Amino acid sequence: MLVVRHDEFVDSTILDWPNQVPAGALIVVNDTRVLKARLLGSRRPTGGRVELLLLAPVEPDTGRETSQCWTALGRASKPLRVGTVIEFPSLLATVEFQNPDGELRVRLESDSPIRGAINDVGHVPIPPYLGRPDEPIDTERYQTIFADHTGSVAAPTAGLHLSQSILQSLADREIRVESITLHVGIGTFRPVVVSDLDTHPMHEESYVVSSQLAAQIEAARRRQSPVIAIGTTVVRALESAKDPARPGLVVPQSQTTRLLIQPGYKFEIVDSLLTNFHMPKSTLLALVGAFVGLDRILEAYKTALGRGYRFLSYGDATWIPNRL
Repeated sequence: MLVVRHDEFVDSTILDWPNQVPAGALIVVNDTRVLKARLLGSRRPTGGRVELLLLAPVEPDTGRETSQCWTALGRASKPLRVGTVIEFPSLLATVEFQNPDGELRVRLESDSPIRGAINDVGHVPIPPYLGRPDEPIDTERYQTIFADHTGSVAAPTAGLHLSQSILQSLADREIRVESITLHVGIGTFRPVVVSDLDTHPMHEESYVVSSQLAAQIEAARRRQSPVIAIGTTVVRALESAKDPARPGLVVPQSQTTRLLIQPGYKFEIVDSLLTNFHMPKSTLLALVGAFVGLDRILEAYKTALGRGYRFLSYGDATWIPNRL
C-alpha cells in the first residue's frame, strides 16, 4: 500500500492500514455484488457464437420476472441487428434496439425467473487482462466481503483489500463501517477518448444511500471525524447524494448518477480515500486526480512503478489520508 501524503510517499501495507485510520472515523464501503453478466450463446438459426455482457435491467426487477428487457453489449462475428435471436441454456435473448454507440436492448425470456436463469448460465465478468476464462472460485473471489445487492458488471475492487481480520482491527479501535450501494456499470471503465472531459459521455449508474448511513455521516460531522471512502464508486455515490441545503451531509435516496468527477471538483462529503492504482485516460484516474491533485497523483504513480507496485483490479492499494 502506497500512502500518498502532500509532502511524501510512504510504503506501507494494508494490514497496517487500520492503525492509520483516525479514531472516530466513519468508513463507507460499497456492498454491490457482481452479476454473472457474461452470457455465451449461439445465434438462431446459424449457430454462430455470440457473447452478451448484461449491463442493467430497464424494466421492473423484482427477481420473479420470466420476461425482462436489459441493456447489454454484444460481440459476434456478424452484427447483432434488431430481431436477432440468441439461445443460451435455459434463456433466450432477442435484440430489440441498438444505440449509435453499440449498446443493445435485449428481451430475455425463460421458463424460470430471469435473475435465476442468469445466475445459472452466466459467467463472472472477470477483468479481460487476466487472459483466462472465469473459474468457479471467481464466483466468490471476485466479490468483496460486503457483497450483498447484485447488480454490478465489475467488482468495486478497492473493497477487495479488506478482510475479516482488518474489519476486526477496525472494530477493536471502535471505528464504524457502513455500506452504500452503487452498481458498477461498464461506463466506469471505458477509456476517455476526448480532449475535454466535459464532453465525455459518462454512463448512468444506480445507487442507494440509506437513512442509517446518512445519520452516521451526520454523527461523524458532529464529532469532527473524517468520512473515508473505500473506492471511487463510494466517492461517486456519496458526492451524488450530497445535501444542497446542508453542506457536508447526504440525503437518503435511491437514484442514478452520471457524475463525472475531475480536477477542479469541490468535494463535500469524502475526506479520505482508499483506492487502487488506475489506468491512464480513465475517469477513475480523473477522480483521484481531483481528490489529491493531478500532478501529485501522477508523481505517486511514477513512484509506485519505480517501487514495483501492482496496478488494476487485483493490484496494490493507494491510501490518501487527506484530500487537497
